[in-house]
Amino acid sequence: MNSVRTVLKSAAMPMLPALVAALRDLLGPKGYADDPAELAPWLTDWRGRVTGRAAAMLRPDTAEQVAAIVRLCAAAGVPLVPQGGNTSMVAGAVPGEADDALLLSLRRLNRVRRIDTEENLAVVEAGVVLADLHDAAAAVGRRFPLSLGAKGSATIGGLVSTNAGGTQVLRHGTMRALTLGVEAVLADGARFDDLAALPKDNRGYNVTQLLIGAEGTLGVVTAATLRLSPAVGARAVAWVGLRAPADALRLLRRLERALGDAVEGFELIPAIALELVLRHVPGTRAPLGGAWPWHALVEAVAEGAPDPGEALATALGEALAAGLVGDAVLAASERDAGEFWRLRESIAEGERAEGPGAKHDVSLPVAAMPAFLEEGAAAVGGAFPDTRVIAFGHLGDGNIHFNVGAPSTAGADPARWLAEDAPAITRFVNDLVAARGGSISAEHGIGQLKRDELLRLSDPARLGVLRAIKGALDPLNIMNPGKLVPLAEEGTGQ
Repeated sequence: MNSVRTVLKSAAMPMLPALVAALRDLLGPKGYADDPAELAPWLTDWRGRVTGRAAAMLRPDTAEQVAAIVRLCAAAGVPLVPQGGNTSMVAGAVPGEADDALLLSLRRLNRVRRIDTEENLAVVEAGVVLADLHDAAAAVGRRFPLSLGAKGSATIGGLVSTNAGGTQVLRHGTMRALTLGVEAVLADGARFDDLAALPKDNRGYNVTQLLIGAEGTLGVVTAATLRLSPAVGARAVAWVGLRAPADALRLLRRLERALGDAVEGFELIPAIALELVLRHVPGTRAPLGGAWPWHALVEAVAEGAPDPGEALATALGEALAAGLVGDAVLAASERDAGEFWRLRESIAEGERAEGPGAKHDVSLPVAAMPAFLEEGAAAVGGAFPDTRVIAFGHLGDGNIHFNVGAPSTAGADPARWLAEDAPAITRFVNDLVAARGGSISAEHGIGQLKRDELLRLSDPARLGVLRAIKGALDPLNIMNPGKLVPLAEEGTGQ
């Protein structure tokens, strides 16, 4: 397929001025930019690890304009890189090093088209920022039950395209569960409309689900129909001290039996992560008086009555009496609850302040995760002395951020450590996960940074299906090329 695209591009190069003129005419001065200074902030991922190149940035403000852009670029064989808030953890929304790509910004498609309080759904465009959707839903007594640290900049199109997760997956699921339908532009410029959110629809392959998590490699999501929930009437938040990850999982199951669906968040946090936050993030304090090897942050919510606080306090008291829990404290106010969550959300900040690290977003069967946390940390410590494992996250859905901090000696040259040592650690960790039947990408996607590892570890059947789908829906390979999975002819050696 690479040879086909090369021929098309060679034939199209003399047409490039005509393509530029057509795009300028279509989008107007607000929609077309090729000033390098204006493009620069959007050509590097937010963590500063990958910088690419693009000939221009296109900023349509309607789905019709997106379709016209894709048709023009398909005819010219020019690749497009869709981008929302550029908050990808795996550099999935920035172009590669070739200078022939066009950056397709969806940020001007920022309308909340409709909120239906009877059906509990919202139809929103791809450029709507997650926090703005939260506000729009709250204004009518509803909520969109997905939240993450980048909610102030992450956009709905990006969340759909990466099948984002977050801290409420335990009860509400990922974007696959929350997305009822999408509107998208396919690689040939055809518009796909599946916003109706039909409860039953057996017309063959589920194209909406195919586009969710495709990272813009099959088409451009321009809008989505999302599931809403009633607003939270009350919540209870607790911080718990624990002796081992296995105790955390037993506590979670006990709370689920006692409180049912009210348990919405259950975050596992090791002592080392809490220590980094307390050391580097001003204004933070430890919730418990004693020292515990592990901690859990628990949130239970009620969308109406009764208040879950009493039930959570009772269940934690019983767990204390049974010796399952070492200590626990219930937030006495919304301010306390916010401070507990701030500790969890500041872990990445604490890690950055401490030094470089190899970051891994992995998942395993929930029952297998406690043993992996201890055995995996021991294996990494044996293979890479003086490193420190910082494993935290969403225990209830089997998704842990298994990060490995560099030795103190790496501080003299962190760039060298990240380039030379961190890749070996990543391969080691990914091998541990793969050997246990897990995934090397639980919620962050593949993008550019995990593509080689996906190719190395994928079984031939999975890789063949991914390549066949990509080749069928984007035969010219113009949709976010170089991300997720390449066609076999792209020279990966696989």
